Amino acid sequence: MPATITIQNLGWSTPDGRDLFTHLDLSFGAERTGLVGRNGTGKTTLLRLVTGELTPQAGAVTTDGRLALLRQSVRPAADDTVATLFGVEAALDLLGHAERGEASVDELAIADWTLEARMAAALAELGLDVSPGTPLQTLSGGEATRAALAALTFAAPDFLLLDEPTNNLDRDGREAVIGLLARWKAGAIVISHDRELLDTMDAIVELTSLGASRYGGNWSHFRARKAIELASARHDFADAERRVEEVRRNAQAAAERQAHRDSAGKKLAARGGMPKIILGGMKENAENTGAAGRRMAERQGREAADAAGLARQRIEVLQPMTVDIPSTGLATGKTVCRLEAVTAGHDPQLPVIRDLSLTLVGPERVAIVGPNGSGKTTLLSVLTGALAPFAGTAEVMTDFALLDQRVSLLDPALSVADNFARLNPGADITACRAALARFMFRADAALQLTGSLSGGQLLRAGLAAVLGTRPPPLLLLDEPTNHLDIEAIEAVEAGLRAYDGALLVVSYDEAFLDAIAITRRIALGPP
Repeated sequence: MPATITIQNLGWSTPDGRDLFTHLDLSFGAERTGLVGRNGTGKTTLLRLVTGELTPQAGAVTTDGRLALLRQSVRPAADDTVATLFGVEAALDLLGHAERGEASVDELAIADWTLEARMAAALAELGLDVSPGTPLQTLSGGEATRAALAALTFAAPDFLLLDEPTNNLDRDGREAVIGLLARWKAGAIVISHDRELLDTMDAIVELTSLGASRYGGNWSHFRARKAIELASARHDFADAERRVEEVRRNAQAAAERQAHRDSAGKKLAARGGMPKIILGGMKENAENTGAAGRRMAERQGREAADAAGLARQRIEVLQPMTVDIPSTGLATGKTVCRLEAVTAGHDPQLPVIRDLSLTLVGPERVAIVGPNGSGKTTLLSVLTGALAPFAGTAEVMTDFALLDQRVSLLDPALSVADNFARLNPGADITACRAALARFMFRADAALQLTGSLSGGQLLRAGLAAVLGTRPPPLLLLDEPTNHLDIEAIEAVEAGLRAYDGALLVVSYDEAFLDAIAITRRIALGPP
């Protein structure tokens, strides 16, 4: 029997009481499924429920097969090695004893002489050439992610569960992961905002506030289907709005007819000549008819309003986020920053940047690219003054804002709205609310503590605060798409295309760089 994961009538609420899943039904088989949805819809929570890390509050999750989970971040202990990831430390120790002639006959009988070669092959498939004894803390974040993924595939599970596997990977790492999944023949559930990776999937499951929907085919097919659904939802909403107006007009006309009849009855009673008992009966019938008509009109009005509300909700779920950015006023040709013969890093003996010169003239859009460890984030630190160069000079000639990967400009103890007000002191409440709403922080969502936000929500809050009501002429962005959902990425792309300032962007996401119309790339070499 093929391995399966079955989710039946699943219910789960967040600690603050927000329903995340209600009566959720899903099934996964031996295919590659991309799990997508806006930040906060429960993608990571669903994986934790599948693995048993969380227990369903209602319903059940049934797994038939072996699961292997790759989390968003790998945090190794001080003494963890590559062998620790693979879970083969004891087996490697046994091989060491055997090679030194210290193993018993029984131990020799169970020694796996192919282990090291198979490990090397698994690591090579992810583009790594490291020994089993390599400490994990000596690897970059991207290398550690690739090593962890190699360890998962080495165990040959029935299902790979991957949470943002290409985050923090350089171009070579991304291509290695994409290639591996393109060749993967067992089951896989992949949370990702990497559109290139999602185009290798066999199916897409989207989580929304309305539940889950499954689409056969890859990301490109999914987007085409979503465009059709959005057009249909808009048509349904227009029909529902027309029905609301029709019910209102009919109710008004009925009320006017009843008022006319009531008036005629009163005139008849005033002329006299009709027995009171008959007049009383006519009055009671009129009142009963009027009440029944009002009840019917109210019921029809509620039904029409409910239908319009559901249609509007579908549009809100399907409608991509939009971002409008005010003008910076940056003059064409103005030099906004300059590096002259900069050498920098954290170790004077091993600088990661050597003799780098760069001039950025508004409104240029420059991407800093290069492998992990080549000094991209270091370059931004030098420009902002957070890191002094060992040699050379760095200067920024205009107002600027930096959005780093931790969005450290935000105070985690303050709400989203309070952070915005702190960083935009001239903005009134109306401008604050409008700017936050552009990034999907509406009403109570703007009152959330920043420290409680997910990674994607945090970056959206940072972008809202930075772009605010008067964005700076220079934006420095360090991997801005790492934790955003795809719809938010596309909205940010649209906003940055409209941004008229200068951009200096560190990113491995080629689709993102193309979408924001990068004009120049600066490639940094290996460390």
